[in-house]
Amino acid sequence: MPDDLSVQLSNATARLIGRPVTHDDRFGLAVSGGADSMAMLALARRCWPGQIEAATVDHGLRAEARAEAQMVADWCAAHGVPHATLTPAAPISGSLQAQARAARYALLDQWRIERGLDWLLTAHHADDQLETLLLRLGRGSGVGGLASVRARRDAVLRPMLGMRRAELRTWCETEDIPFFDDPSNQDARFDRARLRSRLAGLDLIDPARLDRSVEALAQADAALEWMVDQIAAEHLGREGEALVLSRTDIPPAIQRRLLQKMISSINESAEIPRGPSIDQALVQLFNGKTVTLGDCVVTGGERWTVRRAPARRP
Repeated sequence: MPDDLSVQLSNATARLIGRPVTHDDRFGLAVSGGADSMAMLALARRCWPGQIEAATVDHGLRAEARAEAQMVADWCAAHGVPHATLTPAAPISGSLQAQARAARYALLDQWRIERGLDWLLTAHHADDQLETLLLRLGRGSGVGGLASVRARRDAVLRPMLGMRRAELRTWCETEDIPFFDDPSNQDARFDRARLRSRLAGLDLIDPARLDRSVEALAQADAALEWMVDQIAAEHLGREGEALVLSRTDIPPAIQRRLLQKMISSINESAEIPRGPSIDQALVQLFNGKTVTLGDCVVTGGERWTVRRAPARRP
């Protein structure tokens, strides 16, 4: 008889794909070896035997990562689940957490496609969602940033957002499912680890209600994007090498996105301005001033014009 967490996983996955799971669906699971992802692996095997594969990404950043990947591989071999260990082609550099995350998703998506898998499941849960929401609130994120921990993004599904970290760990211990504790989760050098220690034991958040709030933010984000597309279709056009917005009497939330859209259209490699930089630019543009953003020159007034900035002299 299926346990409660198996039922939750099955129901949440069906809701995310918009229909009941069939025998033809094939799932790829991102399994790091932590309690959360090992619980997902064991639960998914109960829900869809013979329909899952697992992959572990070893970034080469920690000596223990190889042993963790091998533990996952051994469990999979003992339970008839195909497993692959994925490694980046080049060393991770720059912002370690951001670059490692980008490399991880790129590797997992390539693996999913090569293996002919329909969906990629990750083990993000309610505590991850709360931590991300609070971190981004502290950084002044807008609707788009606050809505970015989404239950579904293309083929990526996060069906465990209604579960708590503690219950997943307890379930693994009760079911004798092996797992590792990642030491970086307790490393005070990282913002998330410090926040996690502050939130330990806090039981004021209802996971289901938090999930609904983030979903509401996601819907608001999608609505704003829809309005931006409508206004751009009617009031955004090209004049030579420049983009011109002929209507600017619109709410700031939409103006901000239109400006970002214009800059990315003129300069695809530009770092899209966000936060205070774009807010300050909007004030200048309302006053008819000219600003430089994302290697583009933007002229304000009744019409906004964006053109590529001239090349800098050496």
